[in-house]
Amino acid sequence: MNLELRHLRVVRAIAETGSVTKAASTLGLAQPALTAQLQRIERVLGGPLFERDRRGARPTALGELVLDRARVLLPAMKGLQDEAARLAGAGDLLSRYRFGGVNSPILGRLVHRLAAERPDVGITTYASWWVDELAQQVAGGRLDFALTGVCGDASPSAAFGLTWREVAVDPVFVLLPQHHPLADRDEVRLADLRREQWVAAPGDGCFGDCFAAACARAGFTPRKVYETDVRGCVDLVDAGEGVALCQATFRPPAGLVTRRLAGAPLRWRLLLGWHPDAPAARVAETVLETAVAAYTDALANHPDYLAWLLRHPDFGAQATVAGGVRSA
Repeated sequence: MNLELRHLRVVRAIAETGSVTKAASTLGLAQPALTAQLQRIERVLGGPLFERDRRGARPTALGELVLDRARVLLPAMKGLQDEAARLAGAGDLLSRYRFGGVNSPILGRLVHRLAAERPDVGITTYASWWVDELAQQVAGGRLDFALTGVCGDASPSAAFGLTWREVAVDPVFVLLPQHHPLADRDEVRLADLRREQWVAAPGDGCFGDCFAAACARAGFTPRKVYETDVRGCVDLVDAGEGVALCQATFRPPAGLVTRRLAGAPLRWRLLLGWHPDAPAARVAETVLETAVAAYTDALANHPDYLAWLLRHPDFGAQATVAGGVRSA
């Protein structure tokens, strides 16, 4: 057997988790299969890589040597793959747009506008709950753009080297059953929801912490939070099992209503991201302008919110500056 990069990933996973069992779970392998693979790797390298006991797995001197090499080789190979993917996409720059979205309220309208303006261009979409997953795919050349959001003044991780630009800023709304005692108000104080259970979509970022902090400022700790997809959130609210935070341009189904949270204690910034060295960067400003137009299109279904935006210019589509919309 020859030593391969996948073997180095196994060694790294065991070292990082401190356990063969945990590493197997991380790698999606059965523990006996990973143990057998580790034994084969050790035979190739001529000695044990880990000391294993009840406290876990710790690298031997030979293991540390292999890990030192792995920490150099694995990122280098990942960088090579990413650069190759971006270069491979350069030849068909004008033939496709590949979008990734995290629960985005304007992705459909953005695709519609681009398809109308460029009927010769192929457009594909990919959905995820995880901003980091989309950022990694953009950095690796598998997506051209990521359309996502962040809480307050936060920014996505800089680890992937993407350029992020702001499309719009919205106050966070709450989704209520139509028969809820607070549903007849134009806006609802967060403190008035202290006895509610909550439902939320999964994802990374700091939104959960921002929500908890907003509740603390309002004088309470949120009760139970159910985590599920958007359809599940809607069903739980419809069943009266909780209320949900939602985006301002969310269109509630029959029987549910959205209401502003008084004082806008939570903000949601809609962002468009791309890699500055990728072919997509050459058309990024055009796509960004189209995203802003798509957001404006979405407001047509929310006349009350549009009227509120006219009185609160710090929210809504962001004013353009030299070179486009302001950076995240």
